[in-house]
Amino acid sequence: MSCSNNDDSDVTMAPIATDFSGSFAQKDQLGRPAVNTVFVSAASKDEFNVTIPSQQGAKFQSMFEANLTGLSPAYANAGDANALGLDAATFTGLLATDVLNVSLDGTTTFYDGTNVLTGRALADDVITVELLLIFGGEDFSENPTLSDDNVSSNDKDFSTSFPYLASPW
Repeated sequence: MSCSNNDDSDVTMAPIATDFSGSFAQKDQLGRPAVNTVFVSAASKDEFNVTIPSQQGAKFQSMFEANLTGLSPAYANAGDANALGLDAATFTGLLATDVLNVSLDGTTTFYDGTNVLTGRALADDVITVELLLIFGGEDFSENPTLSDDNVSSNDKDFSTSFPYLASPW
């Protein structure tokens, strides 16, 4: 099926046949940007990418936790937690299930100061939020040099019409 970005036209576009023959394989699962990249070892990437999300937590949480505690001084001691109050085991259980949650009845955002991981808006600073939760400790103040990617916004404004993304350069 083809479509047009012209919302004001009464012209109906003719369907275009789509060929789905052949074999396909999922190459990378990335519900939350950078999570798979950072926490899944190279030897386990293919297995992680073909594991359905409902099974990822049970299968990969211990790997995520080992990598989190190895990478982040914010989880150096037993009982350490992030600003959400999640200890290493709980937080990595959440991360290992690599899906993008969506709030059906509230604000959709990765983090807006109140709501956390309820979806994602284009302007959400996803990487900084992830860095804060991984390295920022209980009040976002620990490890300040690791807790921000120092990219404050997109270099161009997003469009108000589909496809919303700014044109490159």
